[in-house]
Amino acid sequence: MVLLVSTLLPIAAAPLPRVRLSADGRGFVTARGKPFVPFGVSYYQPGTGWAPQVWKQFDPEATRRDFNRMKELGVNCVRVFLSYGSFQMETNRLSSEGLAKFDRFLDIAEESGIYVHPTGPDHWEGLPDWAKEDRYADEVVLRSAEEFWRQFAARYRGRSVIFAYDLVNEPEIRWDTGPMRLKWNLWLEQHYVEAGRLAAAWGLTNQGPLWGRIPIPPREDQPGSAPLLDFQHFREQIAADWTRRQAVAIKAADPQALATVGLIQWSIPWQLAAGWQYSGFRPEQVARWVDFLEIHFYPFANGFYQYGPGDDERNLAYLEGVVREVARPGKPVVLAEFGWYGGGRLTFGNFAPATQTQQAQWCRQLVESTAGLACGWINWGLHDHPQSGDVSQLTGLLTVGEEVKAWGREFERLERCYRGGKWTTPKIGVRPKLDWDRCLTSAAERAGFRERYMAAWAADRR
Repeated sequence: MVLLVSTLLPIAAAPLPRVRLSADGRGFVTARGKPFVPFGVSYYQPGTGWAPQVWKQFDPEATRRDFNRMKELGVNCVRVFLSYGSFQMETNRLSSEGLAKFDRFLDIAEESGIYVHPTGPDHWEGLPDWAKEDRYADEVVLRSAEEFWRQFAARYRGRSVIFAYDLVNEPEIRWDTGPMRLKWNLWLEQHYVEAGRLAAAWGLTNQGPLWGRIPIPPREDQPGSAPLLDFQHFREQIAADWTRRQAVAIKAADPQALATVGLIQWSIPWQLAAGWQYSGFRPEQVARWVDFLEIHFYPFANGFYQYGPGDDERNLAYLEGVVREVARPGKPVVLAEFGWYGGGRLTFGNFAPATQTQQAQWCRQLVESTAGLACGWINWGLHDHPQSGDVSQLTGLLTVGEEVKAWGREFERLERCYRGGKWTTPKIGVRPKLDWDRCLTSAAERAGFRERYMAAWAADRR
């Protein structure tokens, strides 16, 4: 008997339709015109250490099982960290072994009907020596980042299973490094042109500063300090240029690819330990170079959130304020990392245990209160991860034993609810305006703004 050839070959998964920005610029649609709401997790496997060895311990079969579970829970997008250690230990060449593993990862994702959101090379599996001092201002690292994206985006051009490229996880401009000192002096010279103008702006009465020898100001808050504010503006330019160069490299290799950057929440100068903690990534300045913006958020309005009385309110107000600032430039916003612990006690610190129900309630509030300001949500982790030294121990949709947590069930319900991109945008009353520059140099200004914002937020709920 002659068998048909088709019965002997595996059936390839149909390509997922490419995701693009919607015509109104408020969200995403697929090439078939259907709304796409990114609802997913950051992916790593428990039992691989901390930080997890995503690629050095890559297990295709375990990954396939995880993708099947994710599909059952409504996950449609997986954010995954690329790493220097597995992809770019040389400045101008990508690892063929790492790329082969990522090829396999994409195939598994496509078989499951789940999009992949790669996050640019990071320290998870080791840093090369040339990237250890300053990954944002050092020209060697900047050129290598451009080369990484030229090669990576060119290799995967046309792979519609890729949702978007995230330049890197939670970038933060350094304060005092060799490359920063050099570029700081160049920035001052370009900005002021003449030393006398700089002396006047800084209120200097002695001999004016010498170009090329102007020190970086101290990190401590100095309300109204002109040198400190100039330095914060310089850091913002470093961040914008870093974003521009990589986004341009991606678009040159694949004009249809979407690009973004996953901002840490101290990209908004609100809840900062001091002004130096500000990341330098001002949303309105990086927005022009990316297709949409991402923000990460954890509940730190009153320190480490422990589900205490009044903590929900302060953290929800903080959340609203942060997301509103990120949305201000008018581009779509994805909450690309969020979550909190639940289902036990953390093994570090002296923090109260939390139930699965408490975790699910907080995460549900976060999603529901930002729907309309944000148009996508990515939880931190599929599984709980006991090996970690932070809240990742208990942030998953699943326990380490594969049981679905209360938050996993709530996640599935929310994904079904928002699948069509329809939600009621929250009605936000009058809010105080964030004086960005004053908050960059003054702890008192930040504290006063937080209290004014909290009062306005609470007034809407009376």
